[in-house]
Amino acid sequence: MKNWNDYLLAMGGRAAAGAVEGQPLALCDFGQAVGVASLADGFVAPITDMGLIAVSGEDAARFLHGQLTNDVEHLPPDQARLAGYCTPKGRLQASFLMWRDSGTIFLQLPRAIQAPLQKRLAMFVMRAKAKLADATDAPANAAVIGIGGAKGGAVLEQLAGTLPPMPYGKVEGPAGTVIRLADALGAPRYQWLTSAETARAAWPALSSRLAVGGNDAWQLSSIHAGVPTITAKTQEQFVPQMINFELLGAVNFKKGCYPGQEIVARSQYLGKLKRRAVLAGIDGAPAHAGDEVFAASDPGQPSGMVVNAAPNGAGGTDVLVEIKLAAMEQGDLHLGSATGAALRIMPMPYALDALEL
Repeated sequence: MKNWNDYLLAMGGRAAAGAVEGQPLALCDFGQAVGVASLADGFVAPITDMGLIAVSGEDAARFLHGQLTNDVEHLPPDQARLAGYCTPKGRLQASFLMWRDSGTIFLQLPRAIQAPLQKRLAMFVMRAKAKLADATDAPANAAVIGIGGAKGGAVLEQLAGTLPPMPYGKVEGPAGTVIRLADALGAPRYQWLTSAETARAAWPALSSRLAVGGNDAWQLSSIHAGVPTITAKTQEQFVPQMINFELLGAVNFKKGCYPGQEIVARSQYLGKLKRRAVLAGIDGAPAHAGDEVFAASDPGQPSGMVVNAAPNGAGGTDVLVEIKLAAMEQGDLHLGSATGAALRIMPMPYALDALEL
């Protein structure tokens, strides 16, 4: 077996079901639907739909500091951070998980938008001593595995060693890099980046003790953590605060300029429309990022947009939806039209303070 994907295919029907003729194996979802209860109990999910940009060179941090919404220059080696990349009008083109490793800064984002975003960022390097490269298939990161739930940490610790004690902590060791992300459903979540060989050796223990999911399961856990991801369908739709980015520590209002900085700052203090991202369930109907949401009280125009969506294992879909808070308070929200499938608002894992956006 040459790589991690070969091993996943060798797992049998469950893995092979994710393979699509003509589609690169790395883009297939090798898991299965995992319900919320299984996520809370303990799950493992090979993550195959995320890409990785490596930014190296002596000016790498300075260059990215001038492009992203968060502080890059003061990013410690034992931490990861969320960040956004905006248009000059302050609308998010991409969201990243970023971390530093031996002088290189890594930016993780969906593979579907990686190439154009990497090309766009590279256009602004100019005379800076910084180089951008696709690190998605680098040997050290060949396998990206999401692990969470009440049982997940104990299983991962036996395989990878010491785990980060707090969200967005990072630990590196012989078994690879472990990043703790925002908790979901009352339990920690981890992302383990490791070699194909290490992943193959660890997989029997992981899959025998935890519920096995795939990209949808990992997305569902992120939704329940209240952490949004910008995808191709939602590029340039949201100012960062509309999807709670500043609540998640992804916007630093004290750092220097970056594209859209003036509008993002103005939105924080001088905006007018109250909007946030909230967690909702849709019973018996599929939903997708970019779908519009309508309020029955205002059927002529959308009140919000689905940011991320994933099957919830109960025949429906759980979503993060960007919505006018006034419409949410009135209730009676629907997918696609004012008579579409109803949205059931659920509690967020963190407090939402209404901003005048």
